[in-house]
Amino acid sequence: MAVKAQFPNEQTDDGSFERQDDAFRDWVRADGASRHAAEAGRYHLYVSLACPWAHRTIIVRTLKGLQNAIGMTVVDPIRDERGWRFEREVPDPLNGWAFLSEAYFATEPGYDARVTVPVLWDKQLRRIVSNSDDDIMRMFESEFDAVAGNPRLDLYPRELRAEIDELNDRLYETFNNGVYRAGFATEQTPYERAAVRVFETLDAMEVRLENRRYLFGPRPLESDWRFFVTLVRFDPVYYGHFKCNLRRIVDYPNLSGYLRDLYQIEGIAATVDFDHIKRHYYATHDDINPTRIVPIGPIMDLTAPHGRERRFRSR
Repeated sequence: MAVKAQFPNEQTDDGSFERQDDAFRDWVRADGASRHAAEAGRYHLYVSLACPWAHRTIIVRTLKGLQNAIGMTVVDPIRDERGWRFEREVPDPLNGWAFLSEAYFATEPGYDARVTVPVLWDKQLRRIVSNSDDDIMRMFESEFDAVAGNPRLDLYPRELRAEIDELNDRLYETFNNGVYRAGFATEQTPYERAAVRVFETLDAMEVRLENRRYLFGPRPLESDWRFFVTLVRFDPVYYGHFKCNLRRIVDYPNLSGYLRDLYQIEGIAATVDFDHIKRHYYATHDDINPTRIVPIGPIMDLTAPHGRERRFRSR
């Protein structure tokens, strides 16, 4: 019997999930070399607190201190066939839109692919700059320093860029997107192939974090936050809902301590909303969870001591 796919246009003949490419990839430039100049108050970020891709941009916006320079609106966690919608109690403050798809149609009339978050909107030109989380992260990291509260923070240091890019690619293919490849597979073989790679990556990162506090040493960099957004969703969502159930993150001593370490960095806990996360996945993916029942667990204490600051103090 054929299985309904969550995103049929992103499903291959063998039952594998292949994510669509980002549709809009313009850039904001601090040097003026783009039609999108880096200015305070000009841009607005549309996000879902449920989405790990959007979560990355929220984290960088927070860490760089861009809250006063770049506005942000959160969409409703429940998405239907019309895509991401705005909550009735918190409507779109800029354009009065009911659905985020209206931003896509305003930028490209007739747009017919899937509407995704995050979206960086240019209020002056009234169009989407980018819906690529990778690009938005980098723009926030480097192009808005003149209006950032924490301009000296460098999450992508020049001397480590090649290594960061290499690890980012690995984490994306096998873990960040790997959990989706497992969860949205409609055949046994592609599911197993993706799920096994998820745990091969977790096992490797558990070993990597045995001898260093963060992925590249004494401070968290871009790769840590790209990793974090999937780690923090793993036990409440991906373990059960996406059938990545060999082990939980709490079963990994180094990874679980590392997760708590990152969560407890100032400003990060406020970017994590487990209510939005669980309601989105369990109530939106009705092909995976047709009852739409949202589980009450698991109990997670991400504020518990992790000890990693003492363990790696002298390294």
